[in-house]
Amino acid sequence: METVYFAGGCLWGVQEFIKTLPGVTSTEAGRANGTSYTLDGDYDGYAECVKTAFDPEIVNVNELMEYFFEIIDPYSLNQQGEDVGVKYRTGVYSENPAHLDEAKAFIREREDADRIVVEVLPLTNYVRSAEEHQDRLTKCPDDYCHIPKELLRKYK
Repeated sequence: METVYFAGGCLWGVQEFIKTLPGVTSTEAGRANGTSYTLDGDYDGYAECVKTAFDPEIVNVNELMEYFFEIIDPYSLNQQGEDVGVKYRTGVYSENPAHLDEAKAFIREREDADRIVVEVLPLTNYVRSAEEHQDRLTKCPDDYCHIPKELLRKYK
């Protein structure tokens, strides 16, 4: 298994969508690239993200990027739907440089590459979100989500 981290606005919907994708073996709600290793304290620069474990025999980063771009507005800086702020920025993070190369190539090869504001960076820090945020939309399907319901379960 390999792991990549996707930030696409509020992590509730991103997790609900990603966990249904072919080849994804597990997901976890969390925070990427903040400066602390705790959930306590002031905002530390993190992006809400979904830790995504996947089987590279079934799906690759390029294909995961295609799926990811179905649920984000790649031109919107620090906002997805009604979720506004730096923690809702879009991004792809990994400890594996090959994953970052694939993500950058995916963006570079698009005709709209010059307008895309999705950051692609090495993962420098990850903190698992509180239990109440894990699989939130499975537990509370009527909670707010910026992703349309029909898209959330498109691949289920």
